[in-house]
Amino acid sequence: MLNKLFSRFFKKEDSNTKMETKEMSKMFCYQCEEAAKGTGCATSVGVCGKTSDVAALQDLLVYQLKGISQIAEAGRKLGVENASVNKFVMESLFSTITNANFDAAFFNNFIEVGFKLRAELVTQVTAAGADLSNLHDAATFTAAQSEYQSKAAAVGILSTTNEDVRSLRELLIYGVKGISAYQEHAFRLGQFNPEVDAFNQKALASTLNDYELPELIALVLECGKFGVDVMALLDGANTGTYGKPEITKINLGVRNNPAILISGHDLKDLKDLLEQTKGTGVDVYTHCEMLPAHSYPEFKKYDNLVGNYGGAWWEQAKEFDAFNGPILMTTNCIVTPRDSYKERIFTTGVVGFEGVKHIDDEADGSRDYSAIIELAKKCDAPKEIETGEIVGGFAHDQVIALADKVIDAVKSGAIKKFFVMAGCDGRHKSRSYYTDFAKELPQDAIILTAGCAKFRYNKLELGDIGGIPRVLDAGQCNDSFSLVKIALALKDAFELDDINDLPIAYNIAWYEQKAVIVLLALLHLGVKDIHLGPVLPAFLSENVVNVLVENFGIAGIGTVEDDMKMFMGA
Repeated sequence: MLNKLFSRFFKKEDSNTKMETKEMSKMFCYQCEEAAKGTGCATSVGVCGKTSDVAALQDLLVYQLKGISQIAEAGRKLGVENASVNKFVMESLFSTITNANFDAAFFNNFIEVGFKLRAELVTQVTAAGADLSNLHDAATFTAAQSEYQSKAAAVGILSTTNEDVRSLRELLIYGVKGISAYQEHAFRLGQFNPEVDAFNQKALASTLNDYELPELIALVLECGKFGVDVMALLDGANTGTYGKPEITKINLGVRNNPAILISGHDLKDLKDLLEQTKGTGVDVYTHCEMLPAHSYPEFKKYDNLVGNYGGAWWEQAKEFDAFNGPILMTTNCIVTPRDSYKERIFTTGVVGFEGVKHIDDEADGSRDYSAIIELAKKCDAPKEIETGEIVGGFAHDQVIALADKVIDAVKSGAIKKFFVMAGCDGRHKSRSYYTDFAKELPQDAIILTAGCAKFRYNKLELGDIGGIPRVLDAGQCNDSFSLVKIALALKDAFELDDINDLPIAYNIAWYEQKAVIVLLALLHLGVKDIHLGPVLPAFLSENVVNVLVENFGIAGIGTVEDDMKMFMGA
């Protein structure tokens, strides 16, 4: 069936665009929205600040993961499950997503660890009776650190010469990178799903095979299924640990105490930091994707959790300058630090930046934040950059609890349409589109959001409809799962057969690989006619875009005026 659906778009390899061999020696990265010139970063430093050396090490680590996964796949067929390998694959994938880690030493070390784990896995799998005589080079190569760069140049993205195969392979890899990011947060809370590990490794190993295009497309769609699974896993881990989010007013002002700013997504890091700062006189503020933490009942117990400071990740340079105290980066949000605050910034987990202090895990997996706390005591209180409150906590349980009120508003005509405007924020000026779009929405429209995209409009004071706020913030990017649950609940409430029959439009912003898995998850659930911006991903070939348009109605964005007419049926 897949052959029939997609053969009209794809031709044989020799008719596709091929890259010259000499181009393989360059840095080439196009996994995020900031891909230079809309095609890819191919200079000594990427737009995100990643150097070509680090990009190469990331490519080599991913190549190594493909080989490890091929061995793990062979072992899994014989009942071999290696927890250390599963954890390594998960953390390695997470470390390579955009704005997570810029430290070459980190990747050199991880590749060394990978060689050791691979050797142990080979011994284990061979003992179980597996035949490993036909392994790919990715599963057998060895190299000294001095050889990493040259090896990476030969096995990077452009080593796949068929443009469409390359596009689908990278789409699949970016999907499992997004899965791994969410998976790691759940793992830290004691929740894991071995089927997710099995799929991630199957997906990685598949990119070593000469699969036909329909087989790759099937894997991409299957990736969306595991995206749903892992977001559900993390939702359960978060709510099971911290309670179900509640509608909450979140303070935007500051107090006069010294303070620590925590950014990223890892709620366990926030919990541990709050515990360790109790009674010290040091306050804690959230930044960017930590904002939704204020809506969890568990975090409301801490009077040293003061409020949220600043906005989206890309504004951190000016905000971190103004904050005065130390900053803890817990996941992928870090950008090149200014010298003015570089001594005040700390990383933890898979996050890293050369010259920035890192908080390592203790033997029991805990993290000691005493160095950050002691530094905070010597710093001035944060400079106030805004005042007031914003409202959050509209996760699926809260909105479903309001279902009768929402349904009545729809039936009465008070609410005409919902707009899912979830996803990522970013630096490009073109993203002002989302602010302007929110402003131009008619007063009978509701915005459903999750992720840092909300910072384009969550402080606009757009009002409410009969007491229902016009911006319903479900939380972090992984909480896009909540938006799906809300849509499915409304579908059932209105007794509809198809989720696409709801008065819901999808105008989603993307930036990095977690947004990729959110998109694939929505496609798996049957959502169609998603508009994606500010530009379509550079890693999607023209033929792959055609498939997405033809079968799922994927589209880009235009002007606010034209898109408003299109969405509102004018």
